Amino acid sequence: MAISAIHDITDTDKDGTPDNMTFHTAMSMLGLILIALGTGGIKPCVAAFGGDQFEEHQEKQRSTFFSIFYLSINAGSLLSTLITPILRAQECGIYSKQSCFPLAFGVPAALMVVALIVFIAGHGMYIMESPKGNILLQVMNCIGFAVSNRFNHRGKQYPKREHWMDWAEEKYDKLLIAQVKMVLKVLFLYIPLPMFWALFDQQGSRWTLQATTMDGNFGAFIIQPDQMQIVNPILIVIMVPIMDSAVYPLIKKCGLNFTPLRRMTVGMVLAALAFVAAALLQIQIDQTVPDFPSNSQTQVKFLNLEETSVPVIVDGQEPFVVPGFDSSNDYMTLDKMVVMVSAGGRNATAFFVRGKRQTVLMNANGILRILNDITEKPNQGMNAIRFVNGLRSPLNFSIKSDHLGSITYLQASDYLIVTHGKANFSIVNQEGQTCHYILQLGFGSSYTVLIPSNFTFGESCTENIKAIEDIEPNGIHMAWQIIQYFLITCGEVVFSVTGLDFSYSQAPSNMKSVLQAGWLLTVAVGNIIVLIVAEAGSLPDQWAEYVLFACLLVAVSIIFAVMAYFYTYIDPAEIEAKFMELKPE
Repeated sequence: MAISAIHDITDTDKDGTPDNMTFHTAMSMLGLILIALGTGGIKPCVAAFGGDQFEEHQEKQRSTFFSIFYLSINAGSLLSTLITPILRAQECGIYSKQSCFPLAFGVPAALMVVALIVFIAGHGMYIMESPKGNILLQVMNCIGFAVSNRFNHRGKQYPKREHWMDWAEEKYDKLLIAQVKMVLKVLFLYIPLPMFWALFDQQGSRWTLQATTMDGNFGAFIIQPDQMQIVNPILIVIMVPIMDSAVYPLIKKCGLNFTPLRRMTVGMVLAALAFVAAALLQIQIDQTVPDFPSNSQTQVKFLNLEETSVPVIVDGQEPFVVPGFDSSNDYMTLDKMVVMVSAGGRNATAFFVRGKRQTVLMNANGILRILNDITEKPNQGMNAIRFVNGLRSPLNFSIKSDHLGSITYLQASDYLIVTHGKANFSIVNQEGQTCHYILQLGFGSSYTVLIPSNFTFGESCTENIKAIEDIEPNGIHMAWQIIQYFLITCGEVVFSVTGLDFSYSQAPSNMKSVLQAGWLLTVAVGNIIVLIVAEAGSLPDQWAEYVLFACLLVAVSIIFAVMAYFYTYIDPAEIEAKFMELKPE
């Protein structure tokens, strides 16, 4: 993945863009495949391997281990969520400086090598069960034989058997059949679980997109939208010890039988409440987002390039006055694309474009030019800035290494995407005189910066420059997301940590990893549900989608609660011991 992100490898013309995208795509796909294979090897085995370090009588210690194990996973997540965006934000490259994705991928790769060395160094301290063949293949073959044998003996002349897996007795050992029954019993219980992960994994997608429309200024520090996910691992690190050492013992003292399956049900309900909170927050955000024109409309505002105020009359609208070196306050929405406009008493026919926002440059002599504005908020909480030259001589505009080139009279620059904070622009004329203009930016705003006709270079050069706000900065603070993160984290602690321990405790001795893999498969299915519901759906509003997911999870949690009510907890070791007593060989 790190190699695929190095654009200089195939950038033969040194323009900052790879010339052979096939190579980069192939390397990215290879990286993803290796990650998938590695994850498939690590995740099902590492939890089961940790559980194997405990004796049967150490049930409490094993449960504590799963809590610490989950806490350490989230400590890693905390570090990666905090550090990776910082690494990515660095600029690197040989021919052109760009966001440093190679560093963001390369550092975790190096750390993984260190982790592997440390893990191998402890080899002598581990309790290791010797491999017993391909147990997953044995399970699949056993189930397949039971199904086919039952199908072949479906007549009334064949006596019924207690369980459909008993039809495998002709070929397979009764102990294996009993173990498969235990696994199937738990896997059946897993059927509703993907819905929880469908909601949980949207923290990195839908909730991050929600954060891009919010204000991340926390005073002492700035939070990037993708860094807001750091709240989840921080709360995990805090909540796991609290739940393990305080909440669960307190519930036990109150005489409540808070079984693992009941905990998981509560976790699902808490996740649903988190999405209700996200929906309520989204409604508030939507009220601050400007209404952009539909495909049948246009939105127009007027920018006066003259020092004196200019009266404007637009056909079908109330007359108004545009102050000198300023704009009309808001965009006006028009249903007609060809409109009669009077500016300073000069009549003209203006031709506008459907579905666009446009700015009309004008003075007392009438309309001078029509500019196309952006019709959506900048992505990732960035800001879009452009310059309009009202001075009768060419000017060059730049910020850091980005140069907008020479802008002549009545011309507008392209939009420059700038991060939040202080943006320091350089304005240079043909004689080499420079004016440094600083614009304080929030999140998700758009500005048109007017260089007026009375602009002069010198110490007070910035006094006459006018920054006109086309799109307001994000008004809702990111801190409001902490409520939904808190709810879903509480849900995760009682659902996921409990699920790991439950999967281990209910699995036969030789199928611990099989059930862990089944548990992880519910995560994958949950992601597929997101694709089906969110991508294929056509809900007009994001808050409605959040409510839909919350309702689906509540319905699923009710089904799971009913299934859990009829589930009987077992001790796999005890059942296996009975078989061994009957048949030691």
